[in-house]
Amino acid sequence: MSETSTATMNFPRRDARDKLQGRTRYTVDQGRPGMLHAVQLRAEVPSARIVRTDTSVARKMPGVRAIVTAEDSPARHGIGIADHPLFATGCIRYDGEPIAAVAAETLAQAKAAAAAIIVELEPLPAVITMADALAPDAPLVHPDWRDYEVLLEGGAHAGNVAWEATVVRGDTDAAFARDDVEIVASCFRIGRQNHLSFEPRAVVASYEDGRFHIETSTQVPWTVRNVTARLVGVPASHVRVTVPAVGGGFGLKFDCSLEPFAALLARAAGRPVKLVNSREEEMLTCLSRENAEIRIRSAVTGQGEIVGREAVVLMDCGAYGGEQIFLTTMTAHTLGGNYRLGSVKISTRAIYTNTAPNGAFRACNGVYNTFALERHTDEICAAIGMDPLEFRRRNVLGDKDLGATGQVFEGDVMRPMLDRMAELREAKPSKKHLAGERLYGRATTVGTWFIFVGPSAATVNLNPDGSATLVTSGVEIGSGSMMQSLPQIVASTLGLRPQDVVVRTADTDAGGFDLGVGGGRTTVSLGAASLAAAVEVRKKLLHVASDMLEASTEDLVLENGRVEILGVKGSGTTIEKVAERAQRMTGPISGSGAFTGPGVAAMPGCAAGHFIDAIDIPVFAVHDCEVAVDPETGHVEVLSYTVVQDVGRALNPRAIYGQIQGGVVQGLGYALHEEISIGANGRICQAGLETYRVPLAQDVVPVEISLYEGAPSIGPLGTKGAGEVPILNVAAAIACAVSNATGRRVQEIPLTPPRVLELLLGNNQPLDFPHIADTWRDNVIAAGF
Repeated sequence: MSETSTATMNFPRRDARDKLQGRTRYTVDQGRPGMLHAVQLRAEVPSARIVRTDTSVARKMPGVRAIVTAEDSPARHGIGIADHPLFATGCIRYDGEPIAAVAAETLAQAKAAAAAIIVELEPLPAVITMADALAPDAPLVHPDWRDYEVLLEGGAHAGNVAWEATVVRGDTDAAFARDDVEIVASCFRIGRQNHLSFEPRAVVASYEDGRFHIETSTQVPWTVRNVTARLVGVPASHVRVTVPAVGGGFGLKFDCSLEPFAALLARAAGRPVKLVNSREEEMLTCLSRENAEIRIRSAVTGQGEIVGREAVVLMDCGAYGGEQIFLTTMTAHTLGGNYRLGSVKISTRAIYTNTAPNGAFRACNGVYNTFALERHTDEICAAIGMDPLEFRRRNVLGDKDLGATGQVFEGDVMRPMLDRMAELREAKPSKKHLAGERLYGRATTVGTWFIFVGPSAATVNLNPDGSATLVTSGVEIGSGSMMQSLPQIVASTLGLRPQDVVVRTADTDAGGFDLGVGGGRTTVSLGAASLAAAVEVRKKLLHVASDMLEASTEDLVLENGRVEILGVKGSGTTIEKVAERAQRMTGPISGSGAFTGPGVAAMPGCAAGHFIDAIDIPVFAVHDCEVAVDPETGHVEVLSYTVVQDVGRALNPRAIYGQIQGGVVQGLGYALHEEISIGANGRICQAGLETYRVPLAQDVVPVEISLYEGAPSIGPLGTKGAGEVPILNVAAAIACAVSNATGRRVQEIPLTPPRVLELLLGNNQPLDFPHIADTWRDNVIAAGF
């Protein structure tokens, strides 16, 4: 098999059969001899002072082997700001916050002991919404925020504003003062979305010989290692993390969650401890995609030139900053993306509230920012009387254009993608006839996202039987990258079949550092590191083979498991024989590789408070959909859906098709069904699958897919990650199509039947956010928060 054909093929997933037949063992299936079962005692109020905690009765109950509280872990952790204790310390900040953890012989005994812990509380006022949090004289979720350790300088934070990231490029004041522009302003509101991974967060921890072994369902083993070490008070080298197959992540498991609790209990009890969230705990305390409020306005000439844009995004981070601090970065590359902007001013603020913390979710805040931006774009087109497709063709980012933070884009990608979408639309008949008496709408939207690069390491060992073993800290979360693209990259370099490359499961004692699986980075970062390791193995392999075959290494090729002399088929030997000889004569052949993004600089003075000032690998998407809206019920049916996706180079087209189909379905849930509501008591109302509506089989629509290849990429073999971006445009496309069908402004998702009926009846009030103080002029500190 040639290198080219191995690198690009529809290679099936090696884990598919075991998963389909129920043989795969996830963390929830793991067990160890003498294992204890653990539960957490969680708060049932959103805000209170802890007067007293008494565990004496609980410790004497049958089967109880350990109880840990805030006294056992006084440290705080976080991203940007170390604001998050492991247990509620001094006060309760959200409903569901852990107060104690119990390990016992049985789960029932652990639950009984947790219920017996005495906790005396003094109620405190709570801020449940961002408007509450930003109101004058609002109670502070973190009164002592000035004392927190700041882990990244540059982001403004004060009071109930956990973090602010800003972009200022050019003179927006001058742009909006021009007398030849139309000023278009829009407001949008978005609710939370639950990841709903089938496998809940789960961990099995043990403590032996002074070291912790943590087996966990996570996307980020090294983050778990480092954060757990900080919270249990040991050097990071004293923590080993291994990861079985992960039953879904989508960003939910891109953090450290249950692992420190289990580690503390294992050390205290001297026995392995298993801690698994119930489905209710997942629903009530899951790091959901955050709710957000967006205000955006643009100054646009009659010819469609965007001379100025200003926007403020408020992200509800819940009680602790967590990943939301980092995610404030993303707005610059989404709200400030897609289109050329003459000048731009954007503020993104993460707001503390007394609600469960939020976190990363597939394409993060890019999904709702793209919804807002594309709806705003259609409102611009209506205001200046320009066709939406023509406006997009004129304004999408192209070669040498500046992004929001001043980076220079390479390649003209989106315009050809729009042209391809136009060809696909013309090549097939419209589905308008399927709408019947219902209202029909269609929309095409664009999206800009990026591949999250970061550092990765890999080792490739060539085995004496001619196979290869790939060792990384990468995790298989269901996307198939670890099972498909990485074996393909190694196999194509070494002349092997992908099935001859064994991929070792993540183990921080064996694999080098990796930032984690997420952000579309697996094939890019781990793939590049794996390629570098395989190239080193190839060099050593050819050196040994050249002695065996008495030929120059330049005259040798690797293919079909053999080393051949160029142009003389059958003249060589097997890779197995070369590996055997190397092992006897010089030792086993292995190679190591590493990769990280080179980093793209923002324009000096343009971006502040960002973790990523500019993007290494931009990735683009164009989506088109047709919808039918029932005016009697408000039900929205998707009649057709088409995606043109920038993939750089498609190593495994069939795998990418699966990611796109899945991402679109998940996006349909966000756009039409999935809604989390929070009561006045700070508790999430949807506590189980019976109250949280996700797409069902009858909601799934077939997706027509066209892969756009050839855009510039620093990824190995020209690849770009394909797993995250498919969800990016879905809410935008659906919302724009529904707006076109109904003739109404769509300012909020999900578009549930009751909400659509409100639109049709004209009963909904236009959104405005008076609690966003002087949005276009002042940053958070100047506004006095």
